[in-house]
Amino acid sequence: MSSMRILILGALLDGPMNGYGVRRRLETMNADVWASIAYGSIYHGLGKMADEGLLEMVEGGKGGKVVYAVTELGRAEFHRLLLSAWHEVKPIVDPFQVAMTFMDKLEKQELLDALYGRMTQLKMGVESMGHIIGLKHHHGAPDHIRENLRLTRAMLQAQLDWVEKAVTQVEAGELP
Repeated sequence: MSSMRILILGALLDGPMNGYGVRRRLETMNADVWASIAYGSIYHGLGKMADEGLLEMVEGGKGGKVVYAVTELGRAEFHRLLLSAWHEVKPIVDPFQVAMTFMDKLEKQELLDALYGRMTQLKMGVESMGHIIGLKHHHGAPDHIRENLRLTRAMLQAQLDWVEKAVTQVEAGELP
């Protein structure tokens, strides 16, 4: 399942738009934070889905400003992908977990420095997510968008809690 397909089709459910409009819609949802998307892939996705009959070109403009609309086939595909995403629990792939697998290959001080650096980044991430959630509330973002950001914040907090405990274990010689 491609998150990008769901995002593009979902954005276009609100009405026809060009690639820049889709990007702007996804930016307002902060999709780059929680969906790991590359905005440059929107245009490729639009063209590919148009070739597959999921989208139709409703207006061709100068400079590649093609306006797309979702077809009935596209609506059905969106619905299928959406339900699939709700029902399938998949592991979250994080390169950090790969690095954790080899923490025993680092010197103790290197590992502690890395953990402290990660702790700092995670604290900033938790704090900035709180700020973003507040801004979204202030600007009237729908509850479900703010809830998605709350989930991201909770995942960052969970990792921060783990890192704080791991620091204690590394310092005590219990890890790795």
